[in-house]
Amino acid sequence: MRRLFSIKGLLVLLLLVVVALAVVAQQFRLFERLWFNINTPAEAPAHSLWLSDYEVVIEARHIDGLEDDVSALTYDPHRKTLFTVTNQHPKLIELSLEGQVLRQIELVGFGDPEAVEYIAPGRFVIADERAQRLVKVLIDDSTTSIDAADGQQMSLGLEMGTKNKGFEGLAYDLKGQRLFVAKERDPMRIYEVHGFPNLDPGTPNPVQIRDDRKRDAGIFVRDLSSLHYDSLTGHLLALSDESRLVVELDQDGKPISSLSLLPGQNGLKKSVPQAEGITMDDQGVLYLTSEPNLFYVFKKKAK
Repeated sequence: MRRLFSIKGLLVLLLLVVVALAVVAQQFRLFERLWFNINTPAEAPAHSLWLSDYEVVIEARHIDGLEDDVSALTYDPHRKTLFTVTNQHPKLIELSLEGQVLRQIELVGFGDPEAVEYIAPGRFVIADERAQRLVKVLIDDSTTSIDAADGQQMSLGLEMGTKNKGFEGLAYDLKGQRLFVAKERDPMRIYEVHGFPNLDPGTPNPVQIRDDRKRDAGIFVRDLSSLHYDSLTGHLLALSDESRLVVELDQDGKPISSLSLLPGQNGLKKSVPQAEGITMDDQGVLYLTSEPNLFYVFKKKAK
């Protein structure tokens, strides 16, 4: 009898373990990720970035000279530099393409800046996370401070109420005049904002906000940390900290390739601890930042 109870206890324990593993797999979208990996073609489809071909060339280089951790990343093709933000003591930081700090610009009137995106020469949009506020700012070579009150602003107020789960990423499509705005999670969303920022104040440009919940549901990641729009392919890169993954989405929003941020993948020796920002330059080089102030560069492997 005692042996029978022992077998039943083991079966119950095994069942609980299986259920727990299934719950974890569901939360981290492991089934969808496995299915995607199984169905990913061996060769890159035409007109794609094909992240599988990328390999790290600068890994976990510390960004020196900053008091706070950086969040987000964008490439300025005019200056050939990168920009990021800090939010504890809000600053806009300009970085070289090797991850060195070039200058720090004070941000006045910003509560919790989490994302920055290049729009046009000297013009950027900064996202205030919890307030769900977008602010267009202007900078030049002499800029040392930016006041939010001086910039064109827009508050969205979409699905408010989730503490610290607001806007985490921005990306801009210059040709389509679309600003992509990523909500981290609970729920995870990518909004398309048309009409903001208005690059020609003399011409009326009504604001429209769209989302694609079918596309968002098909992105097999747990959260969104950052976005990048590639103008050559029209594809969107979505960065997930919790899933340790970058996903390439085609023009229909379908995942077509991915870059793992786990050790042993894409040349990485160690896992990227907390990926916060991603961007790409006009040569197709991919840049990534992670807390605590770590800098990464990925390039296409030589064929």
